[in-house]
Amino acid sequence: MTMDRSLKVQAGAIKSRNVLTRAERVARLKELDRFDESADIIGMAKTRVQKISLKKKKKVKKAEEK
Repeated sequence: MTMDRSLKVQAGAIKSRNVLTRAERVARLKELDRFDESADIIGMAKTRVQKISLKKKKKVKKAEEK
């Protein structure tokens, strides 16, 4: 069977997630020097999620040669 066009994922349709996994949060906190090894996992500090925006490519107009 073929897949319907509406169900196919396009490369530009990747959305940024608003929730990080625990491993991603620990890595981010270590980057910011806010992670404490002795602290309880339950009260882990919050981290801000960076939104990734895709930049649109500008169309280059070709110079017409006469």
